[in-house]
Amino acid sequence: MNLLYANDRRGQYPDSWYAATATPQDRHAPLKGATTADVCVIGGGYTGLVAALHLAQAGRDVVLLEAQRVGFGASGRNGGQLGTGQRVEQTKLVQMAGTDHAATLWHMGLEAVGLAKDLIAQHNIDCHLKPGVAWTASNDGDVRDLHAYAEFLRENYGYEKIEPLDHAALQSVCPSPDYRGGILDMGSAHLHPLNYALGLARAATDAGVRIFEGSAVHHIEDGSKAKVQTDAGHVVADHVILGCNGYLGGLNRKVAARVMPINNFIAATEPLGERIKDVLPRDVAVADGRFVVNYFRLSHDGRLLFGGGESYGYKFPDDIAAKVRKPMSVVFPQLKDVKIEYAWGGTLAITMKRLPYMARVGHNILSASGYSGHGVGTATHAGALMARAVQGDGDGFDTMSVIPTPAFPGGGVMRTPLLALAMSWYAMRDRLGI
Repeated sequence: MNLLYANDRRGQYPDSWYAATATPQDRHAPLKGATTADVCVIGGGYTGLVAALHLAQAGRDVVLLEAQRVGFGASGRNGGQLGTGQRVEQTKLVQMAGTDHAATLWHMGLEAVGLAKDLIAQHNIDCHLKPGVAWTASNDGDVRDLHAYAEFLRENYGYEKIEPLDHAALQSVCPSPDYRGGILDMGSAHLHPLNYALGLARAATDAGVRIFEGSAVHHIEDGSKAKVQTDAGHVVADHVILGCNGYLGGLNRKVAARVMPINNFIAATEPLGERIKDVLPRDVAVADGRFVVNYFRLSHDGRLLFGGGESYGYKFPDDIAAKVRKPMSVVFPQLKDVKIEYAWGGTLAITMKRLPYMARVGHNILSASGYSGHGVGTATHAGALMARAVQGDGDGFDTMSVIPTPAFPGGGVMRTPLLALAMSWYAMRDRLGI
């Protein structure tokens, strides 16, 4: 199944609230015929756009190929949460990678958030950037764990931007009967993800990047110069950057064995008006501690944007709104009668260890993907790291690439049903409160 086209119309953004409120941008023509470049970037999400922008600013001739539209994939559909750190908590990273490497990864995570904020400011990207992400827990033990984690970050990294929230404090942030407490990280932020991607695309174009939409890549011929083939043309380049994430398909087997696409779903309610005070009296984003995470925030026009609902196949369900309403009603039973005006799905990608997979997968081919739901900052940072590596500064990219990333059991045939079994088990544990 080709996920580029399995659930979406060719050349069209999904019917999301993001697409309905995005800053308009002219369509880029598809690639036709042969061309050359210093660097060919494949994928028009955050990773590819940031890599292309940085390389063009450094004087490189860059072509970017996007199969659909820039920001079409997870970069234009996600929950809009720009979180600090890595996808895996620092306490676990210490166990996985050791104290020193874990500290380096923490500071790289802060660099990722800073980079995204700097790009938004430098290029005047109107994406409604606002501070604050809360992590919540539904039982007292998990609340204690979150508070201990905030103290760990303060003691070990001097991070003072996280506030522990007891039950009463959390209720003043998010009055959900499902949550017992949590932490609030004011160093994190939230934004309109599609407008962020479109702003990066405009900045890249202004810097000289040649963007071609509707230009799906079906083959890469490695060599001293790589040849990147589409249906209607090809690019010969000194370097290739893969920024395809969940839409990689079979373009590179090494990456595909370690990075698995999964689907997630978001709904946008009608504007809540006075009911906002019963949902999010503080305009921060929220993510809970379930294995199948619920995440939500307010839109700039007063809607609740709520993401949740597990899916075990690659086809989107017929009624996405109903799938999302189920977990939303657990978190906010007071919204059981609210109207849902938009509902959409998207494909992201995960790895076994929930850390990104960055690798040199050919003579002159770099790849970064598998952001595991932490992609707004991490994908932005990955693009910059690959741009630096192309220019000869591979320290940051190599720091990420030494993280062991095992292949999924069963390879491409069995990995999806095995993941479905695991997700079913953890979803059941979430429902039972185990």
